[in-house]
Amino acid sequence: MSKSILNRWLRGCALMVAFAASTAVAAPADKRVALVGGSVVSVENGTTLNDAVVLIEGERIVQIGPRASVVVPQDAEVVPMDGRWLIPGLMNMHVHFGLKLPGAAGAELQNETDAQQALRMAANARRSLHAGVTTVRLVAESHGNDFALRRAIERGEAVGPRIETAGELIVPTGGHGFLEVDGPYAFARAAREQIKQGASWIKIAISGGISDVHGDIAAAPMTNDELSTLIEVAHRNGVRVTAHNGSPEAAMQALEYGIDCFEHGYHLTEPVLRRMVQQKAWLVPTIVVSQPGAKDFYRRIGSPDWYLARVDSVGRDHWAVLQSAIRMGVPIALGTDQFPFEDNEGTTATVREAELYVDAGMTPVQALQAATIQPARMMRRDADIGSITVGKYADIVAVRADPTKDISALRTIDFVMKGGDVVRHDAPAAAH
Repeated sequence: MSKSILNRWLRGCALMVAFAASTAVAAPADKRVALVGGSVVSVENGTTLNDAVVLIEGERIVQIGPRASVVVPQDAEVVPMDGRWLIPGLMNMHVHFGLKLPGAAGAELQNETDAQQALRMAANARRSLHAGVTTVRLVAESHGNDFALRRAIERGEAVGPRIETAGELIVPTGGHGFLEVDGPYAFARAAREQIKQGASWIKIAISGGISDVHGDIAAAPMTNDELSTLIEVAHRNGVRVTAHNGSPEAAMQALEYGIDCFEHGYHLTEPVLRRMVQQKAWLVPTIVVSQPGAKDFYRRIGSPDWYLARVDSVGRDHWAVLQSAIRMGVPIALGTDQFPFEDNEGTTATVREAELYVDAGMTPVQALQAATIQPARMMRRDADIGSITVGKYADIVAVRADPTKDISALRTIDFVMKGGDVVRHDAPAAAH
C-alpha cells in the first residue's frame, strides 16, 4: 500500500470513528428504568397484560407485572406508557446497509470508498434503529465493512441495531454477487474466510436475481460438490447457511444438503415448501420488493426499464409462494431487501412487509411473531431477544394501538428502547 493511499485510509477511518462516537449513548450498568402503565404484549401467545410495569436494570428486564403489584425503586427513571402497547423491538432479517441497486442512485455510489461506505452504513443503521428495528441480519456487504460496523455498535462507538452478518455473498462465476469462486474447495475457503472475520451466517446465491442482467432466476448453477461442501464447512463451524434463491430446482438441491434458509423464494413450488416444513428450513420472503408498493421506491432510485421488467416478472409468483408458505406452515422470518426505514406505501418497508403477511393469510399475531420472536428463533438468539421477558435484553418499542388486533398499529411507533437505552421518545401531540 502506498503512503498516500494509507494516509487517505487512515483519515477515512478517523472520520468514521469521530462520527460514530458523536452519536453513541452508553447506559450505566446499574441504571434503572420503569416503563409504567402500558399494555405489554406477549408475542409468544398474543396475550396482553394491561396497566403493566416493565422494570429494567442496565440492559435487561428484571420484572414485569401489573402496576398494582410492582414496586418501582425510588432511583428508577419512570417513563409513562399509558395508552401504548409495548412490543419487542422489530427485527429485519434481509438488510444491506451498503445497498446499491441498478439506476441513478446506484451509479452515484460506484466509486464509493470503503470509508465513505462505512459512514453511509452507520447512518443507515442509526435510521433503522430509530424506526423501531432493534436487530438486523446483514446478508451481503463488502470489504468487511459490516464487521467493522457491528464492532463499533457493540462497543458503543456507533448507534444502531444488533447485527448478525453473513459477510460477502459467495457465488459461482457469473452468479448473483461479487465474491465469485468455482469448485468445492474454493467455496470451502471462501466460507472459512467469512467465518474467520466473524460471520454468523454464510450466504450464497444458488440462482439468478432481479438486479442481474445475466443469469436465470429459476436456474441452478452450483454443482452438488460445491453446494454440499460449503454447507458442510459452515455447519462444522456452527454457522448457518442461507441462500438467495428463486429456483425450485436449486431449492431441492440445497435442501438435500441441509440448507437452513432461503431468501425471496420467488418461484418455489409446493413440493419445495412441503420439504421446507419437514426440515424446518426458514423463508425470508422480502415480499415488499416485488409488489406494487415498491414502484415509488424504484422511481426514487431511478431504476432502469429492464430492472422494472424483471421485478414485474416475479411479482405474481412471489405473492403466490408467500400465500402457500403461510398456509402450509413454513417457518417465516421478516426481511425486506430495502432499508428497514425506507418509505413503502406510507410506512416503513419493515412495517409494510408485516402488513403484507396479513394480506397473504397470516393473523396479526403471526405477523408480529414473524417480526420478533421468529427471527430470534431463526438466529438461535431467543434466549436474549425476541420477546418482552424477564432476563432478556430490554429491546422494546411502543405503539398507539393493539397490534394483535391490527398489524397496522406498527405504523404508530413513537418510542424505541435498545438494551435499556431510550433511543427515541416522540413528544406527545399538543392538545387543540
